[in-house]
This record gives sequence, C-alpha cells and structure tokens, in this order.
Amino acid sequence: MTTKTQGLAAAAAPGEATLDRIAWIRLHAIHLPLATPISDAKVLTGRQRPMTEVAFLFAEIGTENGHEGIGFSYSKRAGGPGQFEHAKEIAPVLLGEDPSDIAKLWTKLCWAGASVGRSGLSTQAIAAFDIALWDLKAKRAGLPLAKLLGAHRDSVQCYNTSGGFLHTPIEEVLENSSKSLAAGISGIKIKVGQPDTAADLRRLTAVREHLGDDVPLMVDANQQWDRPTAQRMGRTMERFNLVWIEEPLDAYDVQGHAALARSLDTPVATGEMLASVGEHWELIKNEAADFIQPDAPRIGGITQFLKLATLADQAHLQLAPHFAMEIHLHLAAAYPHEPWVEHFDWLDPLFNEHLETRDGRMHVPSRPGLGFTLSDQATAWTRATAEFGKRA
Repeated sequence: MTTKTQGLAAAAAPGEATLDRIAWIRLHAIHLPLATPISDAKVLTGRQRPMTEVAFLFAEIGTENGHEGIGFSYSKRAGGPGQFEHAKEIAPVLLGEDPSDIAKLWTKLCWAGASVGRSGLSTQAIAAFDIALWDLKAKRAGLPLAKLLGAHRDSVQCYNTSGGFLHTPIEEVLENSSKSLAAGISGIKIKVGQPDTAADLRRLTAVREHLGDDVPLMVDANQQWDRPTAQRMGRTMERFNLVWIEEPLDAYDVQGHAALARSLDTPVATGEMLASVGEHWELIKNEAADFIQPDAPRIGGITQFLKLATLADQAHLQLAPHFAMEIHLHLAAAYPHEPWVEHFDWLDPLFNEHLETRDGRMHVPSRPGLGFTLSDQATAWTRATAEFGKRA
C-alpha cells in the first residue's frame, strides 16, 4: 500500500474521536391503506390511477452504546418494493461506522449503490437511513431535531391539503376546510388542473367565497397544464389572492416555470417531485420558483435538505416542504425565512404521537429527535422486514 493509499484509508476509518459505532439496523416495508382512493389532476387526465395506499420504508438504527434512531422514506403508486430492496443491499455498509458522521455515511451509502445513480429511488432509500441518523443524534443530545439544527421558531404556519382533492365533492371540500380551520390550521390548499378549466374555477370560487378574503388559500395543478393554459389560468386566478399556484407545469420544465414566475403576480411554487439537490438547483439559479417545495425523503434525507435550504436561503426563496410533516416541521422551524408546513393526517395511524396545531400553526414537540415511535397499527401493516448486525 502506498503512502497516499494509506492516508486515504486512515481518513475513511473511524479514528480516536469515535465514541460509538452502529451495531444494528432493521428495515420495515409498511403499506398504509387510504380510507378513500385519492384523485388529483394526474388521475383526471388519465396519467395515473387513483392512489389507494402509501408504501413506507422505515429504518431503525442502533449503536453499541444503546442509542437508537428511526427514519422513513415513502413512495406513492409505485416504487415502494424497490426502495426496500435497495435499502437491503446498501444497509450493511453502515455497520461499525460512527453514527455521528452523517455526511460521510450519506456518501458511503450513495457509493454502495452508485450504479443506479444519485437521484430517484436510490436516494429515496438512502433518505430513511439518513433521517434515522439525525433522529439518533438529536435523541442522544436530548433535543428536538429542530433545536439541534438551530431553530428560528418553535412553531410554523401550516395549511391543509388532504381535504381538497378532486375526488371530493365541493360541498365536502367546504366542510373539510371549516374543520381544518377549527383544528388550528391556518391555510387551505385545493387541487386544480382538471381537463375542464371552468370546473376548476367554479371550485376555487366556491372555496374562496366560503373562506372569505383573509384565509390563506393555495391551489395545486399537479403538473397538468401546458404553458398557454398555465399562463391563462394564472392570470385568471390573480383575483383570488392566492398564496401560490403549485406545480402549474411539468416538474422538469424549468424555463416554463421561470417565465410564469416572471409574468404572474401570484407566486409560483414547485419542487416536490424532484429527487436531488441538483435538480432543485436548476430551479433556483433560473429563478423558476418563488416558493421551493423540497421533500426530504425524496431528495435523500435531512443531510441533502440542509444543503438545499442553504441554497434557497441565499436566493431569498420561501420554503414550503412537501408532505411528511413529522420530518418537515423540524426542518422548516430551522429555516431563516417564515415557511409553511403541509398538514396531512394520513400518517397519523403509523405513530403513537401526534403533532399539535393551534392558532394557525404547527408546534415543534419537546420530545427528543423527531419525536415519534411506530404504533402497533404500523406493525400490523408491515409486509417485510430485514435485520443486520445485533441490537445492543
């Protein structure tokens, strides 16, 4: 071994500063059934089928000294079994490593599965490990994750999405919005993007009239408009005083989003479908979004989210992370500019603990780490497990 090779090996190995080592990993494939098949504009345009379940990949990580953390990733409609299988392939590389070296371990996991790339399913599988390591680190410190990261606030304004899907009759959408406001949620988002744009406008008009002018209201087209339709609908919707128009175009149409953001008074929001920091960087440098909407499980976990948050902060962008409020509440609380968090009650059965909303805001729990544990119901919905190493 050459001197150079010896130096690289020494740098990669845990050294004298290592205080603990990863001894045990357990993976769970959990499929959460939805009470009602969910339809957004992608279903009404024939591009996807209604969603009936969400597939979760949970990772538990334990150390020689008895510290443990838990994290998750997820997939909708397809990809869940693939995430689980990829996670099984790369998990063993973590054994014996220092759990504090999270950035190093992200890179090690990435290289363990490098042949399938650094975006999409591969990074989504890595996310479950990465999030578990951050949870472990915060628990070991006795701090909520937001406090470990350095919180700018102890609560975040939140909006509800789950009550405004297109399969839901408008009367029920109105009722759901009232219930959300009564439950301490400040904003309401409804789905648009139907082939019949007039139907979208009728639903939006009904919701705005029901809520009044002061309640924050957002719309989400789920990528189903072309550029001319997005331009026309964006101009027409200016009168509704929306907080944002979400995913008006294909998620990868950076130039189209940039042109729309320049031409409309209503802010443009996008980013939830992107699966890497690099893809979000294209949005940022092309000024293609006013609100950026990263999803930590989709882009590779908290390590990658923090990189992206720094880029977004430098561009003075607003932040509204997508889904997974159990994770994103902590990350949004640590963002310098006042963000939004998306409230979904779908995941409630998976956890023993639940987040509190009041006065229009979601409050960071005082529990260490992310502050959740898996419920008995989550165990009942588990379809497969895999274990590596030995629990301390």
